[in-house]
Amino acid sequence: MAKAVSNHHLHALLEQAGYTQARAAFARQVNLRGRARGLNLQYDAASVYWWLRGRRPDDPVSQVIAEVLARRVGRAVSVDELGFTSGGQLAGLGLAFASDLDDARATVADLWRQQVARHDALSSIPFIPAATAEAGWRWHFDPRDPDASHRGGRRVTLSDVDALRACQQQFLDLDRRHGGGQFRAFLAEWLHREVEPMLHGTYTDRVGRQLFAAVAELTGQVAFMSYDIGDHGWAQRHFIQSLRLAKAADHAGFGAHILANMSTQAVYLRQPGEAVRLARAAVDGGRGRAHISVMARLHTAEACAHAIAGDARSCGTALKLAEDSTAKISGSDQPAWAGYFTPAHLAGTAIRCLRDLGRTKQALGYAEQALDLGEGSVRTRALHTALIASVYATGFSAEPEHASQLGHDALDLAGRVRSRRVTDRITDLAQRLSVYRGNPAVDGFLHRARDYVSPGRRG
Repeated sequence: MAKAVSNHHLHALLEQAGYTQARAAFARQVNLRGRARGLNLQYDAASVYWWLRGRRPDDPVSQVIAEVLARRVGRAVSVDELGFTSGGQLAGLGLAFASDLDDARATVADLWRQQVARHDALSSIPFIPAATAEAGWRWHFDPRDPDASHRGGRRVTLSDVDALRACQQQFLDLDRRHGGGQFRAFLAEWLHREVEPMLHGTYTDRVGRQLFAAVAELTGQVAFMSYDIGDHGWAQRHFIQSLRLAKAADHAGFGAHILANMSTQAVYLRQPGEAVRLARAAVDGGRGRAHISVMARLHTAEACAHAIAGDARSCGTALKLAEDSTAKISGSDQPAWAGYFTPAHLAGTAIRCLRDLGRTKQALGYAEQALDLGEGSVRTRALHTALIASVYATGFSAEPEHASQLGHDALDLAGRVRSRRVTDRITDLAQRLSVYRGNPAVDGFLHRARDYVSPGRRG
């Protein structure tokens, strides 16, 4: 029987490089690269098999492997990313959708503990597409947890759960105003110190369902903050555990919301097939069980997924469903965690979809609505401003001066948040405007943007 893969770092890189089913070809490239360095290497497919299962090659072969992978994935690959060091032990943490609640409690608590203790190692943890797909499947089809009660330490009451929800609202507001990079570490430390003992406390089934719902929402917040600053492997693990806790809570609407967030992450990572599958699963999971505002959000996620896949018809259908749902939002009984979604967020989605489908004129029809945001939505305003600017920088009827003016506005907002997504939006705008170098307005923006997106800057 084949041994299970334990080096998920290397496995993820081989997937990105297209070597998953071509291990012998990968080994030959390592041998060839090694000969160029004066090394007599004789690796084969079996060698790769054992590297994926924890064996470490002799030095300096790790550097050779990194060079081979870098040429295929089109970016620099460090030796630390290969999973041969002790940091690779974190690679499998949090990827499993636990079968029972004891494992679910232990896994999410370990995630928080590791985030507090080893935060410097988090950004190198790989994103594993197969784990996301399995979690979505398990959320849909695993049986309901029969009993969410627990006997342990301190007694937990509904008043304690209400306090968690009040704290969550504060973290939601901080995230929207300042970006994921400002308060993620503080939230993880608070979860480890205050919430972990509650998970292992004493509570009834009724209180347990409510507790798991609140902790699912908080774990989903850590996931989104991690996604916002570009720590995608860590975000994935928290999304999976948030989904598991939502399952335990019978929190179907929130579980569908998490699937939509996972689809959005797949869009960001340019994985259209995965994005479409997750978005469809989110819509199916929320239909008949989620609030109308949540359904609007789910349809926007599906529209984005279809747009990146180049499916204009399906994208248009999803946008229409999102618009219909948004028009029915009353706000009176809207879940607090979904309160951020407004017609402005729908408009931002429409702009991105239509731009990516080459319909720039139609996209600009949503520009005014996309900026009709509350004072606290600083990050979203920065994202939407840079997005609208990118539309003005695109196509035969581009207006580079207007795009540059909006780019300055986006930079003003970007200085108030720590968000990799905002940085990437401004980088994309600068790339689109670079073809207009020599235009004074464009050059002024590009000069300022260059300082903002300088190498080493992170959300």
